[in-house]
Amino acid sequence: MADSRGIIISETFTPPAPRKLQDTGLNIGMLTDLALKILYFESYLSGRNLAERMALPFAGVVDQVLEFLKRERLCEVRGTTGQGRGGFSEATYEYVLTERGREMARDALDRSQYSGPAPVPLPVYYKSVVAQGLKEVKVHQRQLRQALAHLVLSERTFEQVGPAVNSGRSIFLFGDPGNGKTSIAEAIGSLLMEGDIYIPYAVEIEGQIIKVFDNVNHMLVDEGEVPHNVDPRWMRIRRPFIVVGGELTLEGLDLVYDTSNKYYEAPFQMKANGGILLIDDFGRQQVRPRDLLNRWIVPLEKRIDFLTLHTGRKIEIPFEVLIVFSTNLEPKELVDEAFLRRIRHKIEVGDPGWEEYREIFRRVSEGKKIPFDERALAYLIQEHYIKVRRPPRACHARDLLDQIIDIAGYLNIRPTMSKELIDRAADSYFVEL
Repeated sequence: MADSRGIIISETFTPPAPRKLQDTGLNIGMLTDLALKILYFESYLSGRNLAERMALPFAGVVDQVLEFLKRERLCEVRGTTGQGRGGFSEATYEYVLTERGREMARDALDRSQYSGPAPVPLPVYYKSVVAQGLKEVKVHQRQLRQALAHLVLSERTFEQVGPAVNSGRSIFLFGDPGNGKTSIAEAIGSLLMEGDIYIPYAVEIEGQIIKVFDNVNHMLVDEGEVPHNVDPRWMRIRRPFIVVGGELTLEGLDLVYDTSNKYYEAPFQMKANGGILLIDDFGRQQVRPRDLLNRWIVPLEKRIDFLTLHTGRKIEIPFEVLIVFSTNLEPKELVDEAFLRRIRHKIEVGDPGWEEYREIFRRVSEGKKIPFDERALAYLIQEHYIKVRRPPRACHARDLLDQIIDIAGYLNIRPTMSKELIDRAADSYFVEL
């Protein structure tokens, strides 16, 4: 089906709200531990507020957890917050831990400090990622032209980008710096981020917690109050677009175990499931490119990834990510033929032609409110490109016009494309290597 923006999407995945404790997929031990830790930190809470902190319905789930805690003499009622819609109810009662409950809470905290929304089981997460993958997300020429309208690209490059996006698999962008590789990836990300998916706040595997939601890399969809038919443990977000650069390490691609808090942070590719992971400036990382590439062979081929718990156990995670490698280096310096074969689409983003360079210069000068002058541009091209055999880059127009603005400000004159300002801008910008 297509959404109102013309993007072809699969049927929406909606996690159903649990009606009873068994529907959560979690055992009573994990849920009571979570309730104990939340009550320990908050001193006391109403049943309704505890349900909100656990991101679970009160009726049928949290009320059963509280019933167990009371039966085991781990908590007790200290009063009520007031009358609810239907009169007094257990949801309005305030609960406080007993001394035994506080002792049990400290034991639970020794095992894990996690006290956020209840996690979802790994198999449920796995199915959700596959159901919301990119394989059925399709974009067509019209949508792609709109997304890339702010860039000046050759028709050849444009026609390569569309099929690469629709593959939902992998793209290798290469070419000289400053010609828009990162901008192309960001435009693709903006286009796909118009779609929405559900992700859990956290995932549980054999009692271990993996935190998935990241308020830095995930953009929440503002829906107001969560509908009653939706599991509140799940967050509705825009399809992720996550960028990593020179700081990327092999350790950053595996589960990060917090030894103090005793739970895990999901790695970048897990957080990017259902969206895009851009490895920018590929080849500049501290780890050897070949080691980094070897890490991606299984995920790219099998669409699954294997992560390691601190116990040494391997767990299988779905890999539904459009991964984009962007590099200024020569592909032959980074990869071999065997790896390139595993990457579906290879796109060279080359230098702009003179007509393309002119259009870039015209657009940038208009945006910076500097009068565009054809003759001045011809002078710039002749003197500072052709004569010195310097190739044009897409970023040069922006940078040279910024130089002109800086110089004109210093001279206290209006910025224009005069020969004097062009020469001074070029002299202070270009460096012969």
